[in-house]
Amino acid sequence: MESPKILPILLAVFSLAAVCLAQPDQPGRELPEAQLKVRPVPDKKLSMPFPPGSETRAHATSIEFRTPEQMSEQDKLVEAGAEAAIQERTTWADMDFSEGKWNYRQVVCPALPGHMFLQFTRNNGTGDVSVFSASIPRQGDGRVRIVPIQRRGYSLFSPAPINALTISAFNHIRAEESPDTPPDWLGTALCYAALAGARPEAFFMTRDSEPQTFPAGSAPMLEIPSSGGAVIRFTDMAGTPRPMEWIMTFNGKGKLLKAAHSPATMITAKVLPQGTADLKGRPIPQGAIVAAPYVPNP
Repeated sequence: MESPKILPILLAVFSLAAVCLAQPDQPGRELPEAQLKVRPVPDKKLSMPFPPGSETRAHATSIEFRTPEQMSEQDKLVEAGAEAAIQERTTWADMDFSEGKWNYRQVVCPALPGHMFLQFTRNNGTGDVSVFSASIPRQGDGRVRIVPIQRRGYSLFSPAPINALTISAFNHIRAEESPDTPPDWLGTALCYAALAGARPEAFFMTRDSEPQTFPAGSAPMLEIPSSGGAVIRFTDMAGTPRPMEWIMTFNGKGKLLKAAHSPATMITAKVLPQGTADLKGRPIPQGAIVAAPYVPNP
């Protein structure tokens, strides 16, 4: 009559023994090498849309603007062939492209060679100025796009430098490019600023710079986060009424995620004369710069 009570006890003992035998990390017990499963973990490759060292050796520090008379005959033909598409694209933004007199100039962006860029302006006097940029694919592989900047003296939706529509248009333009080499990071940033309405002029402090006031962080900088992608910073020295700081954040695939545009903080930097001693009493070489930002290699 005791067997029904003994059976559960025996089953529990057998189960405990099976669990103990299955433990591979018990002292004095090792699994055969054939039973060990080792999976190599590959090194994570950092996604960098602008790899260090791929930039143009001699950075262009500004964007060139050309009048229609300065444009090449080929570019003039490209502009003439795109006017109908430009008018169609401006309709939704109520830019009145078919009304009044519009003047334009070419925005030269070497970082995006597959497109021609134009900036159109209609000036009806103080407080009544309209501006937009147009992107035209050179080989027809893409579509004409516009970037509204100002309509009759007012920004459209939000200021063009931080506008989601500007960022979206810029990403589509870059997606239509087919570069043979990674693009110049500073040229890309300057081009974005120009399409958003600036006439950007980045500044490099050199060792022979005269004593004067410089904006903090004025030297262009490429940052590569540990998660990949890129952050580009530069100060537009030609910004009005004061220098403006630009910050552009890209993901690992080169897509622009956000852009910031704000007045640059000013600091004073000056060249110390030869023989001047620093705080620790060491002589400072002639022409040394205090609080000097990055100086690119020639």
